Amino acid sequence: MIRWTEAGVERSAVWRSALGVPPPGRVVLADDRMRAATAYRLASEGTALLWRGDFHNARQLLAALGRRCQPAPPGGGFHRHRQARAQRAHTLGMLLVPYAEGHVVELPRAPDVRDACAEAYGADASPAVGQLRELLGVIGAHEWRKKGVLVPALGARIHPHYGVFPPTRAEYVDLVDRAPLPGDRLAFDIGTGTGVLAAVLARRSVRRVVATDIDPRAVACAEDNVARLGLTGRVEVTRTDLFPPGRAPLIVCNPPWLPVKPASALDQAVYDPDGRMLRAFLAGLSAHLEPQGEGWLILSDLAEHLGLRTRAELLEEFAQAGLRVTGRLDATPNHHRPRDP
Repeated sequence: MIRWTEAGVERSAVWRSALGVPPPGRVVLADDRMRAATAYRLASEGTALLWRGDFHNARQLLAALGRRCQPAPPGGGFHRHRQARAQRAHTLGMLLVPYAEGHVVELPRAPDVRDACAEAYGADASPAVGQLRELLGVIGAHEWRKKGVLVPALGARIHPHYGVFPPTRAEYVDLVDRAPLPGDRLAFDIGTGTGVLAAVLARRSVRRVVATDIDPRAVACAEDNVARLGLTGRVEVTRTDLFPPGRAPLIVCNPPWLPVKPASALDQAVYDPDGRMLRAFLAGLSAHLEPQGEGWLILSDLAEHLGLRTRAELLEEFAQAGLRVTGRLDATPNHHRPRDP
């Protein structure tokens, strides 16, 4: 619950956060009269602002708060950068909006967010209070889900659900699309997410693909995409931690890239503490491969560039798991971020 005082009366509401953010301890009311400098000072001090003004003005105030947040100093390194980003997220998360019954935002000029909130928060549509920043993310995710992400390797769109990492980077999908298949009978896709890699394998003629994920959001998302693509009979999606029962001639995994703690549930597709999923995949791979089978590890080397893991450490993980590297394919990022110092 979140509590505040309004017109001299103690009030409370359900705290809404899909990201698992705890409710703020101090809350004051704010509206169109509040200046950005005042809002930034309060938010920086840990005081949340429950908005009672125009919705579009709240968005403008959120943007003004973002411009006041200090970036990490140049050359400060990855951890300083993350620290600055976390502080920025905390400050922006102090601007709150009220929800009435039925996922309705009780503010002038507020958009209809009922469908978007139902997808993110589920059936519970009771009155609540939540972060404006998160709500805008929920709205954006709803648009991604409606429009989908075009995947050239499939010649079709993948529709990501809220909380499931979208396949907006085509490089890793293209690798799976062009790597020589060891056979077409069976493959496992570990940590399937949206199901995009399982769909690519099925479209490449693999007759049966078992796709796994531990996250129920991902399982539902993958099942939706498999059905949209007409692959229900060839791709089986199951909720399990890593490997399904049995062995396969091909096992594919695209684990989180960076071996550090995620800041929220949405970060888990990118951040994995101490590389636990990567280690568990490598440790269990040989026990689930058929003789002469292949495990395809689709992994960004971003962690090596950031000094979070060395290539030697990765190769040592292979050796300790009794694995032998028989081939390697590389892809060059085609987006702008590698050129951003």
